[in-house]
Amino acid sequence: MSFVRAEVRAGLWRWREVITGAGLLTLGLYWALVVQGLIGWVGWTLVLCGIALAVAGIQRARFRGRAGGPGVVTVDEGQIVYFGPLTGGAVAARDLERLTLDPSARPAHWILTEPGQPPLQIPVNAEGADALFDVFATLPGLRTERMLKELQGGSVHPVVIWEKTPLRSPAQRLH
Repeated sequence: MSFVRAEVRAGLWRWREVITGAGLLTLGLYWALVVQGLIGWVGWTLVLCGIALAVAGIQRARFRGRAGGPGVVTVDEGQIVYFGPLTGGAVAARDLERLTLDPSARPAHWILTEPGQPPLQIPVNAEGADALFDVFATLPGLRTERMLKELQGGSVHPVVIWEKTPLRSPAQRLH
């Protein structure tokens, strides 16, 4: 029997890294400011670790959407697999050519493009889609903050979040 409502439990679970970081920060500040000596130095280390964990946790929480969408995503040793009700497929993270967010689809979809294969479309709210954050974070040159901003809305057209080899020069203007 649970004494915590399901919505509250889901919210706490979504922000778990931030809560843990805040706990480490609080304990570290207590040790650093109240307890002296070696424990005080350990406290300052905990403060730094708590801040780092909280910052990373904020990014992860912003990436996590509502679960319960169509299909299931699994990530195993760099292999992204999506099992959907109508489609599915697999992509190796090291072979990704392009990552696109399509907010016009309902729900919004990640589109993972691999050379020689049809694009893999994954709903952002598919079960297990939060594991994609770690995969996307390893893509060289990916701007995490930009990805999170696009994920929160604003665009009505598909947006290329990352490409292995850009289609145009960064110095080339569009207009």
